[in-house]
Amino acid sequence: MRPLADRISLIKPSPTLAITAKARRLKQEGHDVISFGAGEPDFDTPKPICERAIEAIRQGETRYTPSAGTMALREAVSRKFERENGLSYSPDQIVASCGAKHSIFNALQVTINPGDEVILVAPYWMTYADQIRLAGGEPRVIHTDAQTGFVPTLDQLRGAVTSKTRAMIVNSPSNPTGAIQSRETMKEIASLAIRHDFWIITDEIYERLVYGVEHQSIAKLGQEVYDRTITVAGCSKTYAMTGWRIGYAGAPIDVARAMSMLQDQVTSNPTAFAQAGAIAALEMPDSAIEAMRKEFEARRDLIVSKLNAIPGVRCPNPGGAFYAFADFSQCLRGDESDLELANELLDQAYLAVVPGSVFEGPGCLRFSYATSREEIARGIDRLAEYLDARKA
Repeated sequence: MRPLADRISLIKPSPTLAITAKARRLKQEGHDVISFGAGEPDFDTPKPICERAIEAIRQGETRYTPSAGTMALREAVSRKFERENGLSYSPDQIVASCGAKHSIFNALQVTINPGDEVILVAPYWMTYADQIRLAGGEPRVIHTDAQTGFVPTLDQLRGAVTSKTRAMIVNSPSNPTGAIQSRETMKEIASLAIRHDFWIITDEIYERLVYGVEHQSIAKLGQEVYDRTITVAGCSKTYAMTGWRIGYAGAPIDVARAMSMLQDQVTSNPTAFAQAGAIAALEMPDSAIEAMRKEFEARRDLIVSKLNAIPGVRCPNPGGAFYAFADFSQCLRGDESDLELANELLDQAYLAVVPGSVFEGPGCLRFSYATSREEIARGIDRLAEYLDARKA
């Protein structure tokens, strides 16, 4: 059999999926598995969104739409950007895609050439690195840790820029750490992008899930930074619509046209009736989202306090998203890795967590608190008991 294309070797197998599959199998075998692996809200999609999509199907909205999305959806996204982010993107500057992941892929494909470098802040969502390589680029990684709250210093940002820098991906709030970049950090990134002429791709998918702070869009810092920023967001996290696959990007008009043209030849439009549901989501009152955000905040407070009560564990307080990224390096034995600890916790304690090395955060474990407070309390108590017992 002839070999596969070289590019497939650029994609790394996901330990996250392997752990998820194993946890599912153990549950099917009757084990009491408590999972902290989910990267999606555990709430149902709000009924008005579902009802609008069902109505769209009944009305025959099941055919092709423009590749970039219907005008009605792009107008709704335009209003959303103006209302919530203070950004003026016309409908022609907006491309709706099959999830924010798809939007980021499109953005990298139209801005990155072979040999270009793209700056990432680790720990980072592993998809970024694979998508950069698929575009022919190379990730240039800034490493952070729990001591700094997983936020880069200004010197680290300045030192990451080279003559090959073509773009930087900014993810705030962050997956996997929940970290939020300060206004000072954002201003430095903007200044560097202007001075060194590189793109900013900002992934704001968790923008509405913030706690005690206000979300900031970097493109709002001025016209010069707006002109070189691609702002990506979507419906998945805010509206519990992960399976609907609706993301979108606002970008300079030439970038938006290039992304739309690329999408013409790859997927064409996002699902027509899902777009109708997305319009309903974007027009929902804030109160419908606030109840979910408040529950996530209560869960965050619970899981962080319980993790920090475990001897040897350090967990910074995440400012957003629904992940706690805790440093377990003092709990590791000898040359044990976080991946080995994660596998042991699943095999022996029936706790599913994601190893930090997946995100270039070695020695850490990621806990999703997109699960009930009862499960959080039960799971972290079980974790504490297991770690205490294995010291003996």
